[in-house]
Amino acid sequence: MSQPNKIKLLVADDHEMLRAGLKCMLEGTEIKVVGEVATGQAAVKYCLEKEVDVVLLDVRIPDGDGLTTLGRIRLDKPDLPILMFSAFDNPTYVARAVALGANGYLLKGCSRAALLTAIEAAAKGEHVWVRQELRRITAALATPRLAAEVEAPLSQREGEVLRHMAAGLTNKQIALALHIGCETVKEHVQHIIRKIGVTDRTQAAVWAVRKGLA
Repeated sequence: MSQPNKIKLLVADDHEMLRAGLKCMLEGTEIKVVGEVATGQAAVKYCLEKEVDVVLLDVRIPDGDGLTTLGRIRLDKPDLPILMFSAFDNPTYVARAVALGANGYLLKGCSRAALLTAIEAAAKGEHVWVRQELRRITAALATPRLAAEVEAPLSQREGEVLRHMAAGLTNKQIALALHIGCETVKEHVQHIIRKIGVTDRTQAAVWAVRKGLA
């Protein structure tokens, strides 16, 4: 960091009130909000043009969702610490965040102390595993099955269902998106999990990201 006494934080969230609240919350700390953006594209542009130590990035942000934005920033700034910030305790979002290289996944309901600790740790290049599920997903990423170049014979429909699973959609949401029944989706999910050799839909999401399907 160019200014050791202050951590330069970029807040990327489309809710102005939340950005203002975070800025007030961080006043008087070792963290300074140096930038605020409301879209994914703006977050990428800011990271490429400005000096930032940590990015706090909303998962659901306009103009390129937060996870896609994370991947885009990683291409040019692979070492820039990025913390995903979300109101959604969704395991597939967490799985994608891990697979795409986020330093952590924080829920918007977390305490001020937890937020400060996470930002400070990320600024040091550390990973912030604040949830037991995240630890499990991290371990899953290291499993031979997920790391190996395994080709699974998925049908076209199963591939579509898997992409929606990796995006965090529920079975009901997938059914609506693909105009099929919920029971049909459930059967596809079971077949996908069996074919790719994982134990649950969270690991399936990790597999999909690793394969470039999500």
